[in-house]
Amino acid sequence: MGRVIQFSDVHFGCEHVRAVAAAVDYAHAEPHDLVLITGDITQRGLPEEFAAAGEWIRAMPQPVFVTVGNHDVPYWDVTARLFWPWRAFERATGHPAHDHEFRSPDLMVRGVTTARGWQARLNWSKGVIDLDQTRRAAEALRRAPRGALRILACHHPLIEMIGAPMTGEVKRGEAAALIFAEAGVDLITTGHVHTPFALNVDLSDRCSYAVGCGTLSRRERGAPPGFNRIDWDEREMVVTSVIWTGQRFADDQVWRLPRRRAAAAST
Repeated sequence: MGRVIQFSDVHFGCEHVRAVAAAVDYAHAEPHDLVLITGDITQRGLPEEFAAAGEWIRAMPQPVFVTVGNHDVPYWDVTARLFWPWRAFERATGHPAHDHEFRSPDLMVRGVTTARGWQARLNWSKGVIDLDQTRRAAEALRRAPRGALRILACHHPLIEMIGAPMTGEVKRGEAAALIFAEAGVDLITTGHVHTPFALNVDLSDRCSYAVGCGTLSRRERGAPPGFNRIDWDEREMVVTSVIWTGQRFADDQVWRLPRRRAAAAST
């Protein structure tokens, strides 16, 4: 058995203060293999927001893995947006924006950046994925230890969730999802839409899944603040959305997802 606790879209600057504090307590109380944070740790990329986010991340039990989101760009600093969009993120978190990797005997996580400081379309909040970076990540995940859970972590969903409150509109997203599915990635974990979900990626062998996480901010979109708990064994992955009730965290929706070898054995 293994466990990952996935947080996303904390948006320091408009964080849900009580839920954010309780999340640290939850992570310390629950045995797990990794705390995974899939982007948007700040609201406007301001220095004080990064300082608060960095302090929160350092309060988490190790190991921690953090990816960048579209809000993790200095919002008002045009020069930084153009030339070093992730410098403040990397300084605050101590995590690289590109080609980030975590590996243990039972788990491998690789990060891919889908956010951009700017791009050639009006809505810069949408996603873009580089296929060269995708192929590097996929090849690294192919080499994960035998039997280990393989997770790709990025901010924007590569496959859109029908009925979600917003879209990622990731350029080259479906092509990247196919590359990851063919590489045997188990889970593509994301944030951005502030709504938890677990969907089959209907590509390749159909044994890869897209897992979206809720928010720990006050920017709710039809779902209370929350996060995901991801448990796995050799046969299945169980994704549980954990929500803030106003007083504590409680389990909510549960998705049971068969792993690749188990699915093949049943056919």
